Amino acid sequence: MNEHPTRLSQASANADALLDQAKRLHLAETLVDVSRAVAALDTLDEILASLVTMTAAVLRAERATLFLNDSTTNELYSRSMTDQGPREIRMLNDKGIAGKVFQIGQGLVVNDAYAHPDFNPEVDETTGYGTRQILCAPIRTGRGELIGVAQVLNRIDGQFAHDDLQLLEAMTTQAALALTSSQRDERSRAQTAKEMEFVDLVADITSEIDLDALLLRVMAEATAMLDAERSTLFLHDSSASELVARVAEGDGVDEIRFPDTVGIAGTVFTSGETINIPHAYADLRFNPAFDSQTGFFTRSILCVPLVNKAGTTIGATQALNKRGGPFTAEDEQRLRAFTAQVAIALENAKLFDDVQRVKNYNNAVLESMTNGVVTLDNDGQIVTCNAAGAEILGHAEDRIIGRSIRDLFEKNPGILALVEDVMTTNESASLMDVDLHTGSDDAAATVSVNVTGVPLRIETNDEGTILLLENISNEKRIRSTMARYMDPALADRLVRGGEDILGGTSAVVTLLFSDIRGFTTLTEQLGPQATVSMLNEYFTLMVDCIQHEGGMLDKFIGDAIMAAFGLPEPADDDADRAVRTAIAMIRSLNEWNSIRLADGKPPVGMGIGLNTDAVVAGNIGSPKRMDFTMIGDGVNLAARLESACKQYDARILISDLTHRELKGVYRTREVDRVIVKGKTEPVAIHEVLDYHTDETFPNLMDVVNDFRDGVGNYRRGAWDAAIASFQRCLRAHPADALSTTYVQRCEQLRAEPPEHWDGIWVMTSK
Repeated sequence: MNEHPTRLSQASANADALLDQAKRLHLAETLVDVSRAVAALDTLDEILASLVTMTAAVLRAERATLFLNDSTTNELYSRSMTDQGPREIRMLNDKGIAGKVFQIGQGLVVNDAYAHPDFNPEVDETTGYGTRQILCAPIRTGRGELIGVAQVLNRIDGQFAHDDLQLLEAMTTQAALALTSSQRDERSRAQTAKEMEFVDLVADITSEIDLDALLLRVMAEATAMLDAERSTLFLHDSSASELVARVAEGDGVDEIRFPDTVGIAGTVFTSGETINIPHAYADLRFNPAFDSQTGFFTRSILCVPLVNKAGTTIGATQALNKRGGPFTAEDEQRLRAFTAQVAIALENAKLFDDVQRVKNYNNAVLESMTNGVVTLDNDGQIVTCNAAGAEILGHAEDRIIGRSIRDLFEKNPGILALVEDVMTTNESASLMDVDLHTGSDDAAATVSVNVTGVPLRIETNDEGTILLLENISNEKRIRSTMARYMDPALADRLVRGGEDILGGTSAVVTLLFSDIRGFTTLTEQLGPQATVSMLNEYFTLMVDCIQHEGGMLDKFIGDAIMAAFGLPEPADDDADRAVRTAIAMIRSLNEWNSIRLADGKPPVGMGIGLNTDAVVAGNIGSPKRMDFTMIGDGVNLAARLESACKQYDARILISDLTHRELKGVYRTREVDRVIVKGKTEPVAIHEVLDYHTDETFPNLMDVVNDFRDGVGNYRRGAWDAAIASFQRCLRAHPADALSTTYVQRCEQLRAEPPEHWDGIWVMTSK
């Protein structure tokens, strides 16, 4: 009775055993096929492509993808070949079903993708592909290390089962060794290629000798190497204790200089330690003022010291804003290695640049001199001659160089005897006011000169003689005499020009008026002799500032100074030169006052007004007595602005006409719109603040911004808002007297509102 069921049970068991044996045989064959397939391939891309194809075929799926983990970015990436070449897809290793499997380390069988909470439908929406089923398994090495995940989509017949997951896991485990080995080989090849590229790059860069070109190349390569937004290389100028950066500006290269202890670069230079700041605004060492001025937003900073082969720090290299995240430790190592390799080239280029600068400077000095400079070797042959020397000698330079001094001065025995005496005795000698016979016989001329011969020594060796020729003809005598009584540039023009000396011309100039504050009180304190002495010192400092920027001193009016920029010849930066002069005058005054205070003397105050306008300039008077001066409304406005400095507690006030002409960037604020005495039209006036330091005007830019808001509210008649803005100014800088003035003015206007308010202030005094 029981014999038949027993036979059925035995047959079923045999069938299960045969099925299990078949599955194991299929698995073994599949794993052998996997091993054979990957063993015949060399690159990671080839292995990935082969495994994807094989996995999809074995599991009867529409698609298969192998994701490998990038531990440096915490991303899963896959690669595939397209018509445009290889393509790489990356995603964070904790997103989607693949990320879920990677994080938990266990496979998933998902036969309803859209119902699974970790499925991301955005991929389907982007590609147009419809995902129904997902089979996803972790990829582990033989030692259990998780290196990625394998993902299979949409079984062609039926649904994915647990057996499919086991098969996929077995296949990925079988391929894991080849995958890790290929990854390692790929990284090694990439690293080798990167190192060879680095070596070639360094070799190419270090062959450059021009410093500007080298600096720009180093900064460009460092930016590209670190995938940063910008890089800057700072070299140390030991003579000035400054860090210097060269930056491209238009068709040229400009310099940026700052003290070698300031900022991140200064800290790195002085400490010799690398600074890596992932979030700039969260680090107290970062100064956001530069971002405020330039509009650039700094996110991350990497700055490394630049060290030469002797171990001396010669600068710093700074990279800003790495794309994709903060700078890594590998970035630090690469930048240090890069700068170490180029340090020698930088020192050589800097040395070459210094030598070239000295050479160019010396040549420029010689060519700019009005005196002739002739150098001779020990045999009396002429080695060099500057342009002034050739002009005095009446020959072209190429007809002088190489000639014998005896041939050149055969008609001037006195000068020839002086040269021979200097060459014999190695002692300097001079001849004053001698006649020099110049030129050839058909173009001979006589020039009055002072001649000085000086031995030319290089270190301890006598290398020849320097001959200095000073032209003291009538033109030079007159110019020298007139320059004692008027600006040297004007005297030079009057001597050179042949125009009627009583003539006048119309010119657009920038006028400068300055005046000493409380001069009457000062004179009472000092007495006559001390007052004259003080004025002499004061005028010497101020005139030096004016002439340094090429300004023309018009006259002294008591303790006041009147000067112009744009005479006798206009320039395209007359307004800038005038503003720079005013800033230099205040700074010189502050330094001089420090000395006076140390000597127990009272300090001197000063106000300066600038205006740019058309004026009539010329000599006014009679043929026997004349004065070069300027007249016009522009002159009057400059004088009014100098006087207005007292009312606005300012040192430097400039008109809107001057402000619009400025090409440089200065720290200014619009003070007011006023109608000055004697005028009917309003004019905007601005205060220049660049002479201030952080100590004399803390939080300057914050005050300027709040002051601008306050003036805007003041002109709209919003008295409370204006007062609030000006009070913020005073909290940032309590000593800002102009903000106090505006608070008082707003309070008065709020108490007694005007009938017709247009924001214009009428000045009732000069």
